[in-house]
Amino acid sequence: MNTPPGFPWRIVLASASPRRRQLVQGLDLPVEVTRVDVDETPPEGVPTDQVAEFLSRKKAMAWPGELAPDQVLLTADTTVLVDDLLLNKPDDEADARRMLGILSGRTHRVITGVCLRTAADLLSFADETIVHFRSLTAEEIAYYVERHQPLDKAGAY
Repeated sequence: MNTPPGFPWRIVLASASPRRRQLVQGLDLPVEVTRVDVDETPPEGVPTDQVAEFLSRKKAMAWPGELAPDQVLLTADTTVLVDDLLLNKPDDEADARRMLGILSGRTHRVITGVCLRTAADLLSFADETIVHFRSLTAEEIAYYVERHQPLDKAGAY
């Protein structure tokens, strides 16, 4: 990968998500991929529609050490909301089946929070997508859980 002329940043993606890694590496920019581990349990008092941005900031602030002046740290988190019910990553396959059952035939919100941190600044924001699931049978849910590794995805998908 060649850094475009005048591009001043070295990107550090702090994420365990294979999908995020794929998206950022598709930018054809030099990217260092690492991870930062934080407790993703939302604290009391954070509104459910603000949890994703809160967690993206928490991950950025948990980065150990200093960032070089030309580095930008990128962190993100995604949550799924059905009404006011927050669906994070499932604990196990039974929890994944439960979540997909809740989503079946319903419209929900997917919120991704993003944080960009440099040595001198921090910027965070969130974006929301409305998703509708058609009704799923128990067999379809079981098939999906068995074949599509839902345990590392908010809302199990």
